[in-house]
Amino acid sequence: MKNLIIINDRLPAEAKNRLSSLGDLICFSSSGITYESISGHPDVFFCETPEGLIAAPNTPNGIISKLARHKVTPKFGNGDVGMAYPDTAHYNAVVAENYIIHNHEITDPLIKTLAEGKSFIQVAQGYTRCNLLDLGNGNFITSDKGIEKVLVNLGFQVLYVSPTGIELNGFPHGFIGGCCGILRDSILISGSFKHYEEGEAFKSFANGKGFQILELYDGPLVDGGGVICFQT
Repeated sequence: MKNLIIINDRLPAEAKNRLSSLGDLICFSSSGITYESISGHPDVFFCETPEGLIAAPNTPNGIISKLARHKVTPKFGNGDVGMAYPDTAHYNAVVAENYIIHNHEITDPLIKTLAEGKSFIQVAQGYTRCNLLDLGNGNFITSDKGIEKVLVNLGFQVLYVSPTGIELNGFPHGFIGGCCGILRDSILISGSFKHYEEGEAFKSFANGKGFQILELYDGPLVDGGGVICFQT
């Protein structure tokens, strides 16, 4: 089986080269659908679930064609990605085997249908996937205090890290989930922890849960809308 990796086309060339050694790349971009800063963010258009990939109906046709060449056929949600929140966050949920974490008020109906057999964990933050990395087995890393509080109250193990120092063009900062992807037992980071004050805390927590860290390039952490990894 091959690894297929979906990334923001604007990630640095060094990061793309590193990722291309791990699998086949689909470099995501869009135009005229949403605002420029997040127009290349995979986690705005896609939702990863154990049941398969869910895509916004207005995901660019070129991206859908590239997925098809890798024999990946996403299920299409109901709502289009739009120019402003909440139409930029309908698919930005964290979905696992037994639960969905998102703001229920804005979750796409197809994801809600999946929730019928799962626990729905309500959080105020609509950009949930941007702010949350699910390590499995009840372990999480988040850059949102509200998400941290909800998950801790439910008995999960949660590391909070500040979003300060994470770059997102046009904003004071990005979010930790948008810098990350998981490929088996590796966490892929779009940047180097030597440029991030909370890097050692992140690394220590992740290592303790059985993950290694793969830094994709030597530079500040960049919120590119996540790194989506799966096998084809």
